[in-house]
Amino acid sequence: MATTAIPNRPRRRSQQPRVSVRVREEADGGHENQYDLLTAALIGVTLGAGLTYLLRRGPSGRRPVMPLVETVGRGAGWAGRHAVRLGRAGGRWAADHGGAAWERIPREEIREHLSDYRENVGEYMGRAREAIDEAVASELADLRRALRRQRKRLGI
Repeated sequence: MATTAIPNRPRRRSQQPRVSVRVREEADGGHENQYDLLTAALIGVTLGAGLTYLLRRGPSGRRPVMPLVETVGRGAGWAGRHAVRLGRAGGRWAADHGGAAWERIPREEIREHLSDYRENVGEYMGRAREAIDEAVASELADLRRALRRQRKRLGI
């Protein structure tokens, strides 16, 4: 009596490395990855050309960015010279009007809102922790299965 069963042969392994399902789905994103690479290349070329233009020397021997740098330097010098006087005036104003401003701040309402936010943040952190734990457990299980398969294949 002949049987129609196929002899037990080992399965052929694909030439692709074993990857988790999540990574495989992201890799099959289609042309999205190519567009990201193209966009990054275009941004790099644009920035490089712009910086080259700004830092080159013009016909006069000066760099085109130098007028801007000189103007910023003048503004910083003015701020340095007048900072003490203006800071002192601001301090006097705060001392005169600070008490009235402090009384107008609704501290109780702020405290209530912050307690609500603390509860929400704690809840979000708990959910995030659970999601991370599940992902790590899943990947660890996948790695253990792969290790068992490799051991079985090697006869260990």
